[in-house]
Amino acid sequence: MTSGVFLDLASLHDSDLDLSALRGLLDDWREYPATAPEERLAHIGDAEVVVLNKVVLDRGILAAAPRLRLVCVTATGTNNIDLAAAAERGIVVSNVRGYATDSVAQHVMAVILAHHTRLFQYHAAVRRGDWSRASQFCLLDYPVRELRGMTLGIVGFGELGQGVARLAEAFGMRVRVAQRPGGADRRPGRVPLELLLAESDVVSLHVPLTPETEGLIDARRLALMQPHALLVNTARGAVVDNAALADALRRGIIGGAAIDVLDREPPPLDHPLLADDIPNLILTPHTAWAGRQARQQVVDQTVANIRAWLEGRPRNRVTA
Repeated sequence: MTSGVFLDLASLHDSDLDLSALRGLLDDWREYPATAPEERLAHIGDAEVVVLNKVVLDRGILAAAPRLRLVCVTATGTNNIDLAAAAERGIVVSNVRGYATDSVAQHVMAVILAHHTRLFQYHAAVRRGDWSRASQFCLLDYPVRELRGMTLGIVGFGELGQGVARLAEAFGMRVRVAQRPGGADRRPGRVPLELLLAESDVVSLHVPLTPETEGLIDARRLALMQPHALLVNTARGAVVDNAALADALRRGIIGGAAIDVLDREPPPLDHPLLADDIPNLILTPHTAWAGRQARQQVVDQTVANIRAWLEGRPRNRVTA
């Protein structure tokens, strides 16, 4: 009898998802909405298959779960799993891939459009009566810019970066791609990160969180950007120095930022980017990936990963 457990099902906001295939796949199946660090071993129990999103499985936890054979991460990033320790114990780690391309790409374009059409400023102006007091038919207090002809710099040109590029080109934007951070990337058309930052009207981040990308966009690199430029981060919060970004926005070093991920999630109330005095900041609560279709794809790919493992041919395997 094969047993499995989902440690943090609520992370998928499962109320509108079809989980029947997942729930009927194994002989013994358990689910928890969330799992606190101190609950990990109790919730894993004797499970051979563990499904999780953000729960951390470090070396100690993996060593204390002797029956564990498969870890399915309901995300692409696996920095919450000690991959080396899993390999040593013969534990297969599988992730999901390409599931949120459309969701993330439309979110990126939505915030780019909101910033350049001054959507939130005009909405606030109407609500406080500025339009009603206007001397003409329209209100033109905030400059609107068209995207056509702008340069979009993409940092991280995998599935998500390419999805954003396709939509941006449909709006007439010129797309440039940065060389891989921390690597000797000399592919044709790629430009050094510093040059991309200096020449882009919009910079969109799509890199994983690694030792090479942590703090990648720091105060020095923010200072390279143009004063009107917009920084978009739907990757991982720690790719950007959050305190440096707050300072750059206050000082007008860059024109704005649209941030969907923070270095601490959920953020404390005193987080640098939650301050009330930061101008031109669109902040969303890690929802770029969360379209219903994307979340259902996560479930469907997880089912496929477990089935493949049961059949002795693991798929989407992640190694150290």
